[in-house]
Amino acid sequence: MIRERWSPNHDARPDGTPIDTLVLHYTGMQTAKAALDRLCDIDPPAPLPRVSCHYLVEEDGLIWKLVPEERRAWHAGASFWRGHETLNGRSIGIEIVNPGHEWGYRPFPALQMAAVADLCLEILGRHPIPARNVVGHSDIAPDRKQDPGELFDWEGLAANGIGLWPAEVDGSGAERPEGGMVRAAALLKRIGYPVDPANPRIALVAFQRRWRQERVDGEADTGTLARLEAVARLIEADAVPESLAG
Repeated sequence: MIRERWSPNHDARPDGTPIDTLVLHYTGMQTAKAALDRLCDIDPPAPLPRVSCHYLVEEDGLIWKLVPEERRAWHAGASFWRGHETLNGRSIGIEIVNPGHEWGYRPFPALQMAAVADLCLEILGRHPIPARNVVGHSDIAPDRKQDPGELFDWEGLAANGIGLWPAEVDGSGAERPEGGMVRAAALLKRIGYPVDPANPRIALVAFQRRWRQERVDGEADTGTLARLEAVARLIEADAVPESLAG
């Protein structure tokens, strides 16, 4: 079920900018009502900024539509993915109700994930968003965000045609090879992450929250490197123009 509660917090998208990115968040607030009110607040207390998203999905699967897709919602903030910055102008944002790491992070219920999957498929049917550009908030802002986090079912979404997942890749190796972090930083850049040369571990933790959820420790061990290489291959294959893909 989709209900409407229109947020005042949006503006026009930049001229000529495609909608080619889908960003998934968790709300990180104690209740769905608090999150909904926050996303629709035109005058939040200082120093909080005005924020919004296009959709909010509650734990029972109820979906709220807050901003028209053709408008720019304010959900991503300072962000970067695969050469593009400030992704609000080119993205659709979905907030998924979950208290997050601050308020008691917990698994996402099956009804909620089913609603997220259905909503994503509808959005992907309306916009030419490639699988490589279905991202989490922590992917595009790893220095300040953790959501939707290591309990989010990215693998299940990929099985339904939403985003990518490296199937049958052994990520259990815990050995730490010499030069592993240098290799990890290069792979993170290939995938599309913003990588701080002085501290690539920040982006690596974000990668693990998404792609190696069983071990989120920022270590460039053999299991993490195997997943990095597999994801890099998937991303690069997805980026090959159809005319060249055979």
